[in-house]
Amino acid sequence: MSVEHRSFNSSNGSLPYLLSPISDNINQSAPLVLFLHGARDRGTDINVLLKWGLPRFVDSSTSLPYIFAAPQLPEGQTWVDRESDVIALLDDLIASQPINPSRVILSGFSLGTAGAWHIAASHPDRFAGLVAVSGRVPKTLEASQLAALKEIPIQIFQGGKDEKLPIEDTQQIVDTLRGLGGTVDFTVLPEGDHFIADEVYSDPKLQQWLISQSRRQASVVA
Repeated sequence: MSVEHRSFNSSNGSLPYLLSPISDNINQSAPLVLFLHGARDRGTDINVLLKWGLPRFVDSSTSLPYIFAAPQLPEGQTWVDRESDVIALLDDLIASQPINPSRVILSGFSLGTAGAWHIAASHPDRFAGLVAVSGRVPKTLEASQLAALKEIPIQIFQGGKDEKLPIEDTQQIVDTLRGLGGTVDFTVLPEGDHFIADEVYSDPKLQQWLISQSRRQASVVA
């Protein structure tokens, strides 16, 4: 389906992003899946995002029941650096697209997963779900921020042969969140390495999950 190239201007500079509008002509608002890419896709050529993972899945799909957006970082920056811009972009998308603000899913891969954990923990009232692929929880998150994540259903995916991420570290976070009352599904792909995004995002079960989540109350955007 058609993926548009757009740019969002913020006080920190422009943030280019991919946008795939809702495929059908519908009269009701749709979910939004907001995707944060990994370290190697930073730069000035946003087309690199389309080479794999969720952006490629969206680009190659004929029809999807959600709106998709994927901003791109410049070289040398992290998603934590651009946290306020990601939230500002989210507000702009909600204002300009037929998005249901209570059905926003945040997902990330690798560096993007660390950013997704941080942003979701800092703004837990903005997201209906979190999908973390091949990434770790930032050690900078405080206990109160982790506790806030218990209100957000979380899907975690990791390759069993990922040399960058010990399974034990991820399991500890899973146990902590579950102990706080959170809803967390942790899926290990036994033969997978760090680059499991194609397999994860093309799974029909996950695609269904993305459109099945909804927060009880939508956040009010000024």
